[in-house]
Amino acid sequence: MNNSESMLKEFREEVTTTKSVLGRVPEDKFGWKPHERSMSLGQLTLHIATIPGGIANITKSDAFDVSQARFAQAMPKSMEEVYAALEQSIRVVEQTLTETTDDVAEAKWRLMFGEKELRSMPRSSVWRSLMLNHWYHHRGQLSVYLRMLEVHVPSIYGPSADENPFA
Repeated sequence: MNNSESMLKEFREEVTTTKSVLGRVPEDKFGWKPHERSMSLGQLTLHIATIPGGIANITKSDAFDVSQARFAQAMPKSMEEVYAALEQSIRVVEQTLTETTDDVAEAKWRLMFGEKELRSMPRSSVWRSLMLNHWYHHRGQLSVYLRMLEVHVPSIYGPSADENPFA
């Protein structure tokens, strides 16, 4: 199993967990924020749905110019919109990881700010750090939002305090 196949296997397993967490999001609380500088619950939810596909898309070329990016997260109108965005994201990641050769996966990808190179690393490293780890980070953040809203947190990597059959 090569790196892309291994990552695809992990991604598919994590999709199930992500859907479980997203399934707890109360749509009527989309505007809620734990702090004025935080994303709202709706924005965070949509961000989680779009992270993997967004990162897969920006790694299709050899470089990405961050100065041309728009990072303001949109507010979804419904969970249906979030789920549709997640399904699109899943398709993009699966296609990217399935169709990318090992040579391309290990080729250098550059993060630019105009003409200035900010970072250079293999695409597979970008997929690990920005696509997967970034996704997991925000999913954890969402679980804290849910806890603060008194919503039962699902099992993620083991029983949660709300779903522990041994407690």
